[in-house]
Amino acid sequence: MTTQPNTPAGWYADPQGTPNQLRWWDGAQWTEHTHPGQPGQAPPPQAAPSNPNPAKVQRQVQQQARVAPAAGGGGTLFSEPVLVVNQKAKLIELTNEYSVFDQHGRTIGSVVQVGQSTLKKVARFVSSLDQFMTHKLEIRDAHGQPHLVLTRPAKFIKSKVLVTRPDGQPVGEIIQRNAIGKINFGIHVNGQQIGAIKAENWRAWNFAIVDHTDTEIARITKTWEGLAKTMFTTADNYVLQIHRQLPDPLLSLVVATALTVDTALKQDARGFG
Repeated sequence: MTTQPNTPAGWYADPQGTPNQLRWWDGAQWTEHTHPGQPGQAPPPQAAPSNPNPAKVQRQVQQQARVAPAAGGGGTLFSEPVLVVNQKAKLIELTNEYSVFDQHGRTIGSVVQVGQSTLKKVARFVSSLDQFMTHKLEIRDAHGQPHLVLTRPAKFIKSKVLVTRPDGQPVGEIIQRNAIGKINFGIHVNGQQIGAIKAENWRAWNFAIVDHTDTEIARITKTWEGLAKTMFTTADNYVLQIHRQLPDPLLSLVVATALTVDTALKQDARGFG
C-alpha cells in the first residue's frame, strides 16, 4: 500500500480486500493486524498504538536515564534492548495503565489492569487500600494481543507477583524478600531462584537485575516526570535496559519486572488518602 507523506496515523483497510485484515500506519511504517470481529469492523480502542512524542521518549532514555543508544532490536517487547515504561498520568489511580515504547519512541506495547469490579474502584477512590487488594495486569503487544499476565495477590508487608501466559501457563514468580532497607526481589521459576532484583537506594527508585551468579543482566531506572506530576498525579516512568540476550523464561520475567516494581511497591506509596 502506498502512502503520501501527510497520511494521518490510523487504521486502514487491506488494499487486497482481505476480510478482517487491517493495517496500522504510525506515520513511518505499516504493521499488519487481523481483527477477530466482523469484516470492516474497527479494532477495539486498546489495540491501536498511541502516538507519543519520539523526541520526548529519546530524551527520557538518553538524558534522564543516561542510557546510550543501543544497536539491534526487533521491534517487539521481547526483542528490544531498551524498553520505556510510562504510566498514564492520573490525579487518582483507579486503573493502572502503562504505555511501552522502544528507545526511539515507537509504541511496542501496553499494560492494562483488568478484572476490576466497580466496588473495587470505589474502594481505591476513597481509601489507600491498594496493598490489601489483588491486582491483575495484561502485558500486550502493539496490536493489543496479551503476551503475559501479572497477578499481585493482596499483600500485608511483602509482595509476590505471579507471571503467567494468557492461557494460564505459569512462567514464574517475583517475590519480595525484605521490607526494611534496600528492597530486594527474588526471581523464581518452578521453586528455584534464577535471579534477583536489587534496589540501589532505600526509596526503591533504581534497580539492578542480576542472574543466579549475581551478574547484572539488566537495569531499571526511574525517570523524573516533573514536580507537578510527582506531587499531584500517580504517574511513574521507568527505563529498562537489558544488557544481553536472555533465554526464556528469564527474559519474560525481566520484561515483567519493569512493570512489577511499580505495582508491587510504588502504587501503595502515593495517591488519594
